[in-house]
Amino acid sequence: MSKLRLAAAALLLVVTLAPVVPLAETDDGNDTYRQLDLFANVFERVRAEYVEEVSDQELVEAAINGMLTSLDPHSSFLDLESFQDMQVQTRGTFGGLGIEVTMENGLVVVVSPIDDTPAFRAGLQAGDVISELDGEPVMGLTLSDAVDRMRGPVGTDITLTVLREGEEAFEVTITRDIIRVESVRHRVEEGGIGYIRVTSFTERTDEGVADALEDIEAELGEDLIGYVLDLRNNPGGLLDQAVAVADTFLDQGEIVSTRSRIEGNAQRYNARSGDLTNGLPIVVLINGGSASASEIVAGALQDHQRGIVMGTPSFGKGSVQTIMPISGQGAIRLTTARYYTPAGTSIQIKGITPDIEVQQANIELLEDGDGRREADLRGRLEGEIDADDEGVESPLDATDSSIAPLVAVLIRLMTLPTVVAPVRFTS
Repeated sequence: MSKLRLAAAALLLVVTLAPVVPLAETDDGNDTYRQLDLFANVFERVRAEYVEEVSDQELVEAAINGMLTSLDPHSSFLDLESFQDMQVQTRGTFGGLGIEVTMENGLVVVVSPIDDTPAFRAGLQAGDVISELDGEPVMGLTLSDAVDRMRGPVGTDITLTVLREGEEAFEVTITRDIIRVESVRHRVEEGGIGYIRVTSFTERTDEGVADALEDIEAELGEDLIGYVLDLRNNPGGLLDQAVAVADTFLDQGEIVSTRSRIEGNAQRYNARSGDLTNGLPIVVLINGGSASASEIVAGALQDHQRGIVMGTPSFGKGSVQTIMPISGQGAIRLTTARYYTPAGTSIQIKGITPDIEVQQANIELLEDGDGRREADLRGRLEGEIDADDEGVESPLDATDSSIAPLVAVLIRLMTLPTVVAPVRFTS
């Protein structure tokens, strides 16, 4: 194929994506053609002289993915198989180990394990770094390749080499299983407290929270003094579900806003009338594994003084990824906006700072176990200066008579092994 035809093909690719990823208005047209010619030259040289034969599809997909992943850690190209897998995951049932991961410095980093999955039971923790898969180095693989290798037939084993801060590298063998994520669990705690654990935000999380509230109220009746909303190690999920869950506890006001680079293109999501908890006190638990949608919920309840946020600072992923299907070829996941709390504070890098900081503990005081946060990722988006908070009232006072009993019980609960997810692992 001639250089001219390759350049035309590359141009066609850009034109095809143009409705999704338009060129900036300030781009010089001649410079764009020169860059496309450079791409055509490199494409032709690799195609003709690389030591092994590589298909045109592989080269083009790799080029697209390289372009997207160079922008930030969360933008990427999804081929048809990956796109279908992503759609399955948002429905809450998929095969694998049960961990939410990202990539940093060429290694796979655990954002959080999902409750009651093989990875959770094996003791993987937020912040763990996976350096090898079945003895093969992760370095050199894309995140998509690494995830594909961690998946496999149900009942088969995979051995991960794990690096954990403060410990020597160790291996753990995990048996793959069907991951059925029950995104909401609940129980009644001593002292008239309703405990609701949300592990991810999938298609029906809001329905699960509403059902949990109904069951708790039916069981405790007038003895109910408040709720605990546990968002620890919740890596996020669907934006509409984060909004719906926050709306469950709010009667009015903004929940979250998103702002893109296009001026005047901000979107605001507001609560509808009706607080399903009837104004009872709420404590929200977060840690470094609480990301994205979890931070939206925690930030909304904190800014509206609707709840006390306890734990350790959240992950700090305050960017919006939009999935843009490309007909017959998969999709691109592109960062298109940033999240802001009702007070106008950007979540990016900063995350949510708890009103009461309580380190995770399991008999002995442990490191937070969260290790890496959004601020530690190479190529991440920078945070922004906080908006003027004038007119925003201070958070709920934890000594207030209506919330103090709930907080006291929660501090006790957070130091019990039955509540804490991480398990100490020896190599």
